[in-house]
Amino acid sequence: MRERQRLDEAISTVRELESDMDDALTLAELGESEGDEDSVGEAQEQLRQIRERARRQEKRALLSGEADANDCYIQVNAGAGGTEAQDWAQMLLRMYVRWCQRQGYKTEEMDETEGEEAGIKSATVRVYGDNAYGWLKGESGVHRLVRMSPFDSGGRRHTSFASVWVTPVIDDRIEIDIQDKDIKVDTFRASGAGGQHVNTTDSAVRIHHLPSGIIVQSQSSRSQHSNRAEAFALLRSKLYQQELKRREEEAKGIQEQKSDIAWGNQIRSYVLEPYRMVKDLRTGIERSDTERVLDGDIDEFLEGALAQHVAPGQGSDGDEAGAR
Repeated sequence: MRERQRLDEAISTVRELESDMDDALTLAELGESEGDEDSVGEAQEQLRQIRERARRQEKRALLSGEADANDCYIQVNAGAGGTEAQDWAQMLLRMYVRWCQRQGYKTEEMDETEGEEAGIKSATVRVYGDNAYGWLKGESGVHRLVRMSPFDSGGRRHTSFASVWVTPVIDDRIEIDIQDKDIKVDTFRASGAGGQHVNTTDSAVRIHHLPSGIIVQSQSSRSQHSNRAEAFALLRSKLYQQELKRREEEAKGIQEQKSDIAWGNQIRSYVLEPYRMVKDLRTGIERSDTERVLDGDIDEFLEGALAQHVAPGQGSDGDEAGAR
């Protein structure tokens, strides 16, 4: 019924656009034939509004995947680069949180492991909002930063990496069979803020799914029971996404390619020195306003990746691509 309602709304919108466009064109033709400039101007304004409505509908139409409407988890992991990479991971996490705030989405920190000197080694955030997974799913991959490191006393330029993995929060009615023999559950003391109780009891939970090798953990709550439930929800999400990806790859006839969080595997580069540019290596989209991008203004990249995902092969290739 939800799918039928979604399709009904989409079809009704298209028919309404068609009807409004016919009315505007009729008004324009009538105005031209009678020399009525006011009618022609009114028709032109109506057509501009219809074009904008059609563009908005086109973006919505891209969000047609099986789990696109769902909430999602964003997991950020520091890669090669030590302290610099850990700081970069925290910058990326902030970028996504700020984007979520711009969309009116709610975020909840599930797990965070702080860096040794600065930044984070890893973090997982849950995003609550309509079409959260649909918009963010294209961000999964390795992100590369080039800048003058604030942690290098010699002021040298550094390249560092962090990975981002986005998985959908799945409906409780979807069956994901997780057998006891396939998992290993560990409890440990939570780290970071939370008070004496959090840091002195084994409230945090880590689950290792042996067949897939997936490891998840949660330490957001003081309750071991709550953390266990959150960790299982994240595990179910990752297993579900794995199945979605398997189906997609079977349909496209391609094999999954695993990549290290290092040079040569990035999907996007963020260059702050010696010039400023953010470039998506899949779509060729470039931006020079790096501060705005890192402050969460990433809609153009999300739309480009989503459009390419729906119609692969229409984007530009790697470093040879120009700006959109």
